[in-house]
Amino acid sequence: MKKLYSNKWVIFSLVAPGIITFICAILAPICLSFYYGLTDFSGMGSFSFIGLENYKVLMTDTSFWLSLRNSLLLAVGFICIQHPLAIITAAVLDRLQGKAEGFFRCVYFIPNVISVAIIAYLWKFIYNPSFGLLNNILKIFGAKAEVNWLGSGLAIWSVLIVLIWHGFGWGMLIYYTGIKNIDTVIYEAAAIDGASAKTTFLRITLPLMKPVIQVNVTLAIISALKQMETVYLLTNGGPGNETQFLANYLYKQAFNSFKYGYGNAISIVFVVICLLATVALNKIFAEQKTA
Repeated sequence: MKKLYSNKWVIFSLVAPGIITFICAILAPICLSFYYGLTDFSGMGSFSFIGLENYKVLMTDTSFWLSLRNSLLLAVGFICIQHPLAIITAAVLDRLQGKAEGFFRCVYFIPNVISVAIIAYLWKFIYNPSFGLLNNILKIFGAKAEVNWLGSGLAIWSVLIVLIWHGFGWGMLIYYTGIKNIDTVIYEAAAIDGASAKTTFLRITLPLMKPVIQVNVTLAIISALKQMETVYLLTNGGPGNETQFLANYLYKQAFNSFKYGYGNAISIVFVVICLLATVALNKIFAEQKTA
């Protein structure tokens, strides 16, 4: 077996499928996007090479910066609201044990199983100013005015609530799995020493969960930047561009406005931002490990 795995052709045959998939599915599309981003291609017909013109327009595009701001705001919401709640919920579930643990684990993950289209239209009914559930609840407490939750001023916050709620299950499940992989002997030793649940969580669970937190936070930022389906079905960026997100704006420019070259320029900026965020997080967590 050792001789077999030392054979270069065997090693190549095992590695080649992964490398070919990476080149065809990831690297080649990125290179093509970079190329089309340097053109005025509309998605059909002939096109001309215009160099960095799309990127120059991008720097002064207020709608692009608004969509980027909304995406970063969502990332902050994921990190500061969704993930703290997810890790606390995962820790509580781990202590429940038995049937209750399995039941609540499924309940929290249900929104991630339901179709995005159903989730979007469900929340449209909840937010409806005339007969929506939210306004009816407010009326019970004496509110008279019908609030347009997806109207100007409130739309972005309403969309953020939906996105943070919808992604909660994935974050919780990853943290739950990470907690389950911590050796129970450590917890038993802490219990013998008289450590409280709060001390155990802060001094044992969180430090040992740093690799999981790093992965989850990185995925959260990338997810916030590429958020598209729910936003498209819920508001499609409206009213105006108030709830426009980066991926949704890219789609509208490339396929609705027939600015395929410009859309590809946005996608390259998107890739660069994701890479910078990943590198920055790796450095932040590396510094924490060495501290």
